[in-house]
Amino acid sequence: MIKIFSGLLAIVLIAACHSHSHENEGDHMHDADGNHISATEPEPLVFTQYTDRTELFVEFDPLVAGQECRFAAHFTALGDSFRAIGTGTVKLSLTGEAGKQSITAHAPQVPGIFRLRMTPEKPGLYQLIFDIKTPEYTDQVVLDSISVYPDEETALQHHQPESGGGGNEITYLKEQAWKIDFATQAVQRTAFANVVRTSGVVVTAPGDEQTISAQTAGIVRIRKTGLFEGSAVGTGQVLFSISSQGLTDRNTPQQIREAQNDLEKAKADLERSQKLYDDRLLVEKEYLQVKNAYANAENRLETLTANYGQAGQDVRAGQPGFVKSLFVTDGQFVETGTPLAVISRNKKLVVRADLSQTAFSGISGIASANFRTINGNIYSLAELNGRLVSIGKSAESTLFIPVHFEVNNRDGLTPGTFIEIFLKTNAQTRALVVPASAVMEEQGTYFCYVQTAGESFEKRELRIGSADGRNIQVLSGLKEGERVVIKGAYNIKLSTASGTLPAHGHEH
Repeated sequence: MIKIFSGLLAIVLIAACHSHSHENEGDHMHDADGNHISATEPEPLVFTQYTDRTELFVEFDPLVAGQECRFAAHFTALGDSFRAIGTGTVKLSLTGEAGKQSITAHAPQVPGIFRLRMTPEKPGLYQLIFDIKTPEYTDQVVLDSISVYPDEETALQHHQPESGGGGNEITYLKEQAWKIDFATQAVQRTAFANVVRTSGVVVTAPGDEQTISAQTAGIVRIRKTGLFEGSAVGTGQVLFSISSQGLTDRNTPQQIREAQNDLEKAKADLERSQKLYDDRLLVEKEYLQVKNAYANAENRLETLTANYGQAGQDVRAGQPGFVKSLFVTDGQFVETGTPLAVISRNKKLVVRADLSQTAFSGISGIASANFRTINGNIYSLAELNGRLVSIGKSAESTLFIPVHFEVNNRDGLTPGTFIEIFLKTNAQTRALVVPASAVMEEQGTYFCYVQTAGESFEKRELRIGSADGRNIQVLSGLKEGERVVIKGAYNIKLSTASGTLPAHGHEH
């Protein structure tokens, strides 16, 4: 008589490697001779395995020699956002001392899920090797120490039902995760700088701006069509013209005519003086005075006629960039030296952080910084090719210590806007760190979702420490190596709010 394993009577049949059809007699079934037969089947095996590029979540029953077993293999391509592998092949190999056999699925049954069937030939200890080949990449996932049992009874002896995950376990299927922006990441212990959080403002870097001024008095005409603040301009592009035509005072055309007459007279004087000087009838001092008068008349005419056209004197952009400020309107009278516009390259910017005196006295030095813009973008100092320029020595005017960084311009770094700044100090500690996107807050309590299996998650309360805008130090609640949801955590939260678990779409 086959020995009865009473501890296995509560196992729920989840998936079968082959079908059964029996009639129950109490808690047991019997054969034709009246011997007891177990009415249960082995608990299915579930594995979640990661490589650098792929996540494998696979479900199958314990392998029994001579019995076909079905595998539901879920393949996810890793990256900024996890996605189902929709095109490719999967080769499943069973490799061990007793031999090797393999099968291939040439396409997923549905995107991300490959169905494979294999009948192990001999019992023993094996490796299950999944070779995945897609148009983008190839990869291999290996499961070690997989047993093939000689019969189902032996499989039952080695696979007791696992205890449930408890009321805190959350089911979130791969089919759900593949439809959203979803990703997980392993918790790591790494060097983490002490952080001082403050605010600051973006200003234009010195030398990055050019003020265009009027070189003569007159009426301003805007020559560039659609010239407004923010308009792009190129080097040498005509932006304005200034005309004094018709004015009774400081009439540039009249001044040009007078300068031409003065030059002609100075030229005649120079030619006459040159002959007298050559004949030694004129002393050198008088000759040089005449020569200098000619040079001055020539320079004055060149100055008056420089950039002067039919519309008046042209005013050009001296550098490429955009119009930061426009000070005049069309038809306005300006004096010589009046500012017309400010042209900014906007390539380099300065970020000024306002550091409180209390925070300043408690830090050993500033090593770097992260910046969060008004649109939510976060940049590190290195990403902006930036550098620490100066740390103020006085707080008399604002009660704050100014800290200046020079950075390259990026989206959201607009001069005049306020940003959030995370100053990283020289002091560092080894800490468990997770991305800020993984941490959620609820009524003053911080938590995250930990992946306990391929489609199982647990809401975990956290005690957090410093944050640098991108990452958060975790003081308690997580262990190194656990995987947390870094994208899609809010969707998991919403799925639990309904109070119902999703229907499972897999075949076991």
